[in-house]
Amino acid sequence: MEPDNQTSSSEFILLGLSEKPEQETLLFALFLCMYVVTVVGNLLIILAISTDSHLHTPMYFFLANLSLVDFCLATDTVPKMLVSIQIKSKSISYSCCLTQMYFFHFFGIMDSVLIAVMAYDRFVAVCHPLHYPSIMSPRLCGLLVGGPWVFSGFISLTHILLMARLVFCGTNELPHYFCDLTPLLRLSCTDTSVNKIFVLIVAGMVIATPFICILASYARIIVAIVKVPSAGGRKKTLSTCSSHLSVVVLFYGTTIGVYLCPSSVLTAMKEKASAVMYTAVTPMLNPFIYSLRNRDLKGALMKLVNRKITSTS
Repeated sequence: MEPDNQTSSSEFILLGLSEKPEQETLLFALFLCMYVVTVVGNLLIILAISTDSHLHTPMYFFLANLSLVDFCLATDTVPKMLVSIQIKSKSISYSCCLTQMYFFHFFGIMDSVLIAVMAYDRFVAVCHPLHYPSIMSPRLCGLLVGGPWVFSGFISLTHILLMARLVFCGTNELPHYFCDLTPLLRLSCTDTSVNKIFVLIVAGMVIATPFICILASYARIIVAIVKVPSAGGRKKTLSTCSSHLSVVVLFYGTTIGVYLCPSSVLTAMKEKASAVMYTAVTPMLNPFIYSLRNRDLKGALMKLVNRKITSTS
């Protein structure tokens, strides 16, 4: 293959969410507001949990890590899109594209595994309340969070190494607003069968397996709730899981739609809409989902805000 045909090996053109210039101002304002809310919301939750000793429990430890991952996931994709709209340049270098894809997969995998870990935490809290402190020990909590960080790094690096061996020729236009794996594979003019097989294996490990674990945890939780004698007790127990269930529906609904549906079913617009859900909408909504239904977290947030106002005054 001739070197001058391999234009996409040096850079890609991210076509973005819309190819109509008149819509870009609206998209810029919308995603800027969403990103600011995401940053403020997730950082407030991390600060509230870290500064309030009453929230130094396994559940809030996992929530703080989830907020950190959501903040990083949104930061990996949204700012680049905002800058591209502002400076009217849609190009991204090959190395930057692979770097963005690495961190997107890294934090996406972390999100999936952490949500499953939080489901296990709720299972232990509801089904084994008396043994909860001994089961969810600091050592186990550290392993449940530290293990996924190492695992995510290894899987994401493997994705990048497999992608780096591919040759891209012809068009270098990527019909997306960030460097995602599936659209990039379509641009390659070499055999991508190994990449596709690895995608299916990873999807099974980081999407299907955690999702099955979540379903198994909630099946046991439902059985335990049914056995609670009073209606008030059942309602109280169920309320401790409602926020997490909302996050599960948001995250896995969009992720399964993108990575486990046949490619013939997906269109570029549906793919981008699903990506917006799990890279921008879900990280923005998670702080609201967890804080609005959680009295302890709301109290910690109010203390944090009042302390900041007092110190400023």
